Amino acid sequence: MIDSPQSRGSIASLYSGELDWMWLLDTFLRKIIRTGRLVVTDHDGKVYEYGPGPETMEHRQPMHVRLTNKKASSHIARYPAVGAGEAYMWGWLVVEEPYDIRDLVLFVAMNAKVKSNTALSAKGPVRKALARTLAKIDSINLRGKARKNAEHTYNLTRRLYELFLDEDRQYTMGYYRDVNNSLEKAQLDKKAHLAAKMYIKPGMKVLDIGCGWGGFALYLNKHYGCEVLGVALAPDQIAFCKERAKALGVDDKVKFALMDYRDVEGEFDRISSVGLLEHVGTPHYPQFYQHTHRLLKPDGVMISHCCGRAGEPGFTDAWTRKYIFPGGYIPALSELVKESEKAGWQIMDVEAMRFHYSHTLEEWYNRTVMHKDEIVDLYDETFYRMWQFYLAGAEQAFRHGRMVNWQIIYVKDRAAIPMTREFIHEESARLRESEEPPVWHLAQAAE
Repeated sequence: MIDSPQSRGSIASLYSGELDWMWLLDTFLRKIIRTGRLVVTDHDGKVYEYGPGPETMEHRQPMHVRLTNKKASSHIARYPAVGAGEAYMWGWLVVEEPYDIRDLVLFVAMNAKVKSNTALSAKGPVRKALARTLAKIDSINLRGKARKNAEHTYNLTRRLYELFLDEDRQYTMGYYRDVNNSLEKAQLDKKAHLAAKMYIKPGMKVLDIGCGWGGFALYLNKHYGCEVLGVALAPDQIAFCKERAKALGVDDKVKFALMDYRDVEGEFDRISSVGLLEHVGTPHYPQFYQHTHRLLKPDGVMISHCCGRAGEPGFTDAWTRKYIFPGGYIPALSELVKESEKAGWQIMDVEAMRFHYSHTLEEWYNRTVMHKDEIVDLYDETFYRMWQFYLAGAEQAFRHGRMVNWQIIYVKDRAAIPMTREFIHEESARLRESEEPPVWHLAQAAE
C-alpha cells in the first residue's frame, strides 16, 4: 500500500489538534530523496516510498526501513538533532538487509548533498540560535569538566578499542596515500607525515598533548631518540601508555602523565597535538595557544592535527555531544588562525586533508560490525547500535559534508623550518621506507 498525506487526511489531523508526525517525516523525505529508492514501513504497516528508483544504489534494490514503535516518527520529527540516532539505538528504526544503518545514513546524506549542503541543518533563526548557544555552553571545558568528558569518551573498555582500531590504536584519521591501503598502513603513514612536518632533530624534547594510547609518542622516540612527555585526561589511556613504554624498555625516555595540558610546565623543542583541539572548547582557544606558546622554545615547532570545518564556524550536533564527545567542537580554520595569531603564533603551513577520515571511519565501522557479538557482550545491543550510528554519521560528514582534517605548523620564528615543503616529503618518504606496517592481530580471526 502506498500512502501519502492526502490519502491519510493528515492535513485534517493537524487542524483537529492531533499532530501527525509521520506526515511531517513524510514531507521531509519527499523533499530530500532525489536519487535511489527508499521504502519506509510505519509501525501500523502503512508504506511510504521515496525517490525515482534504485538504479544508482549498490545492490540495485530499494532500501527498506521499518519503524517498529508508534513513537518513532514522532521522536524523529520532533527532535531531528537526536531523534534518528536514538530511534536506531532503541530498535525503533530497523534497516532491512542487504542494507544497514551505514547505508541509510550515507544514502540520506548523499541526497541531502544533492539538494543542498544545508538540507539537514537546523531551520529558522530561533532554532539555529538555540542550537548554537547550547553547543557553546557545552564547549566550556573547565578542568573538572574536561577530565569528566575525556573519561566519558576514552575510558571505555580497552577491548572495545582493540576490536575496531588499528594495531597501534590510533584514534584519529589515517593518511591514505592509496585508498586500497590497509588501516595499519594508513595510520603508519599518518605518523610519518606528522613527524616529518615537525622537523625533529635527534635528542629533542617533545610534548605530546592528548597522547591517546601512546602510539605517536613512542613512534617519535623510536625514529629520533627524543624524549617525549605525553599527557591526557583518561586514566586507562595513560595506564596503557605506561605499560607500552615499559614493555619496550623506553619508559626512561617516553613518559606519560594523567595531566591537563594547562598544568604542564617546562620548555620543549617540539609540541604535537593530534586530535586534541576538538576537545579544547572554543572559549579555551586563547588559553590553549597562550600556554603552548609559553612552553615552546623560541626556535621550536608545534604541529596540530584536528578535525575541521571547510567553511564558516558552526556547532557540534546535539546527538554527538550527548552520546560521544561531550564538550567537543570541530573548528573552522578561521577560528584557529584568529586565536593563534593573538597569542603570537605564526602559521607556516596548512594542509586540508579531505577524504582520509571517511576511509578511516569506513574501516572502523567494518571492524565494529565484524565484532558485533563481542561488543554486545561487553555492553549491550543499544551501545552497539549507538557506536554504529556514531561511526556512520561521522563518515558521512567527511564523505558528503564539509568536514576535513587540518594539519597546521605553528612557529615563533619563521626560520624554524626550511623555506620549501620538500623537507616534509623527503622525511616522510624516509620514514615510510624505514618500517613495514604491522599486521592487525585480529585479522586472522576475522577471516
